[in-house]
Amino acid sequence: MERKRSIRRRQKPPFAERAKDHCRNFTAFMFSNVGIIFLVVLYMIAGAFMFIAIEGNEALERFAQIPFKRNETAMRLWQISCCEVNVFNKSVFEEKVGNEIRAYQEKIVLWARRGWQGSDITLESESPWSFSGAFLYSLTVITTIGYGNIVPRTEWGKIATIFYTIIGMPLFLLYLSNIGDILAKSFKWIYAKFCLCRVCPGVARRRAMRARRRAHTEERDYSSEVGDNGYDANTINTSNVDEEIEEEITAETNTVTVPITICIMIMIGYIFFGARLFADWENWDILDGSYFCFISLSSIGFGDIVPGASLQTKGDTKMEISFILCAIYLLLGMALIAMCFNLMQEQVIYKIRSLKKCVRGCFRCAKAVPVPIDEAEI
Repeated sequence: MERKRSIRRRQKPPFAERAKDHCRNFTAFMFSNVGIIFLVVLYMIAGAFMFIAIEGNEALERFAQIPFKRNETAMRLWQISCCEVNVFNKSVFEEKVGNEIRAYQEKIVLWARRGWQGSDITLESESPWSFSGAFLYSLTVITTIGYGNIVPRTEWGKIATIFYTIIGMPLFLLYLSNIGDILAKSFKWIYAKFCLCRVCPGVARRRAMRARRRAHTEERDYSSEVGDNGYDANTINTSNVDEEIEEEITAETNTVTVPITICIMIMIGYIFFGARLFADWENWDILDGSYFCFISLSSIGFGDIVPGASLQTKGDTKMEISFILCAIYLLLGMALIAMCFNLMQEQVIYKIRSLKKCVRGCFRCAKAVPVPIDEAEI
């Protein structure tokens, strides 16, 4: 009799479980080394659209009323001087005019506290909250740079900035930690391949010395056993030595430490690259470009030199690209600085451990030295 196999169809899990699995997989991907980059970029893009929606033209509409208020105050003073009060009555005239001027001064102080820069703004003026400006503002907020050239003017914009920063700062620190670690491991691998390769004179010399030393030791230990079996001792010793050296070279590649001087050269090179780039783009000199790059990458952000300050023309595409270029430069540069700090930290730890071993070795040698005995005491 033939056996009949009962094939059971695999039942699909419920929709709730499948949704949970998809959410877990999506969350794991977004917080992975690759997904964290997209998460930070998406967070900044969402923040840019949020601040555009909150701020937008509301500040322009608010400050556009200032010229009308000034003209209204001037007309009110004219009415007081020609119609309402006798100008020969000095005390009453000064009181009326003083009250009007004092009220206008209070409005000016209030507008200045809300961000008015002193120039007349109309509804046709260009808002600083373009996409590139809002994107750069979102980046400077979560990186704690804070240039100060673009700031929220409305109450809701200030509240949104607070909550946006509370979530964005830990996210950006996670980005620096993950991406800095990836870049550090990648650079260590590249450095090991170039500096611990077969063609390097130092490595070749060390390989030859180890081969001769270990071949001599193994030839002396195993010559009798190999001679009895009729095999060539030199061939076996050489193959064993090559395998051991390959393992040692691989171990050195995995545990290699990059010198601090190379890390400093990478940071200086990136700063000078940005200085040259912004000097051509913003019409700065090399010193101002280097100063701007260093202040920005170190998250100091004084705001005395900001991108796009020399390109304040309405609808200027060059200014928009300058903002986006600055944001990309800062986003990559801070990850590169985190990589260099990671490599420098490993080098410092390695030097401290080597120093501790050296000190322990010196103390052991001092304890092992025999003390001479005076014959007169015996």
